[in-house]
This record gives sequence, structure tokens and C-alpha cells, in this order.
Amino acid sequence: MHQHDSIDRITPTLEPDQPVLMHQDWHHLLFLHWEIPAAELQALVPPRLTVDTFEGKAYVGLVPFTLSGVRPVMTPPLPWISRFHEVNVRTYVHLDGRDPGVWFFSLDASSTIAVAAARAAYKLPYYDAQIELMTSGDALPVIDFRSHRTDPRGPAPAHCHARYQAVEGAASASAPGTLEHFLVERYILYAEDEQHRLHRARVHHQPYPVQRADVLALDETVVWAAGIRRNDSVRLRHYAREVNVKVYPLETV
Repeated sequence: MHQHDSIDRITPTLEPDQPVLMHQDWHHLLFLHWEIPAAELQALVPPRLTVDTFEGKAYVGLVPFTLSGVRPVMTPPLPWISRFHEVNVRTYVHLDGRDPGVWFFSLDASSTIAVAAARAAYKLPYYDAQIELMTSGDALPVIDFRSHRTDPRGPAPAHCHARYQAVEGAASASAPGTLEHFLVERYILYAEDEQHRLHRARVHHQPYPVQRADVLALDETVVWAAGIRRNDSVRLRHYAREVNVKVYPLETV
């Protein structure tokens, strides 16, 4: 039996019985994935976590997107702090064969406030960046995403230019047991503080409405800045137009 067959991947997708701390809306998500030797990724994550694999293969993901409606519960969105852009580099992990989730190598964001808040509240490796995102007016919009890390705390150079578009066809939730579900349906994030204590937090949203994506241009060094060497070709490309997200408290593991 492959490792992924023995891990409960459905329970983490269910809505937690916990107080919601924050609401966010995520738009125009591009999921790019490359296969990376599991041993190389394992050396880059905390020792308590194990790199998650699908049929023995491990992956690194690059995910640019934009956010709106970012606000604490019972608070209205504020235009100058509730909208920003982000690109993250991630892999997939589990803790002792359970709770499959995400380990972030970096998260670059265009909001200094969001970077500071996420670093303080969720112990995540957020970095300040200059980011522009433009969308065409087509029924299947072309998204042009350009990011340049400006934060001296992060490895450099770290930039990302991605131009992408959903492929025509119905968007649908990925089926459990598929590679697509393994890569995109992740609802637990792990983080480590300066004392190397491990933490995790939950998010919840409807299943991603996934479509295949065309990548019209890609020039990036954020994966390289994370210490990961990928190949040039991108075989795995997915797009999701929008999800509405609930964010839950951080807890120590």
C-alpha cells in the first residue's frame, strides 16, 4: 500500500468545530507543481514532520493569487488593508501519519501589514514584496502576476512573473484519491517559531473549483530561493477562480 493510501485525507477537509478568527477571499489561484526527490525536501522541513508523497513522489508547489475581504471576524473589510497579492512556495507534509497539510518555504505578500501580522500570529515565513496583478476582461481572463521580494529577511533574488489562463471547460472539485486532490485540497498549515516549536492552524473553504491552466509565461526564482532545484517543465498546472476562506487559531503541536 502506498503511503497516501493509509492517511486520512478527508477529515482535514471538514469544517472544524473551532472559533473562526478571520475571513478571506482568494481569487485567481494558479497551482504549479514539480516533482522533487522526497529526501531533498525532507532535509528542508522540521524533523517532526514527514514529507507527504503520492505514489512515492513528492512535490513542491508555486501558488500565486490575490486576496480580498481579509478581515477579523465581526469586522468589515477595509480597502487599504483587506486586499493584497501573494505568492507562496510550499510542499506537503504529515505528522506521524496523520493530519496531512502544508509546509511553506516562503510567502511573499504586497501588504506590509499582512506580512507583520502573519509572522506574529501564525509564525509563517512571510516576506514583503512588490506585486502587481492584472486581469484581462475575457470570459477566461488572462492573469499577469509579477512579484519582486523586497524584504531583506528573505533569500534573494526572489521574483515571480507568471502569465496564466484557465483552460475552457467546467470547473469542478477534485476527486479524493487523485493526485489533483492530494495537491490542492490542503486545510492544515504547519509553522515553526524561533525556538523551533511546531505549530499548526486550520483553514476551511468549499472544495477548489479546479480547471486545467495554460501557463503563457513563467520566470521565477522564488523556488530557487527556498533552496530547491526544479526542472524547467511544468507538467502539473491547475487554476481555481475563487474560494471563500475561514481561518482558525494557531495551536502548538
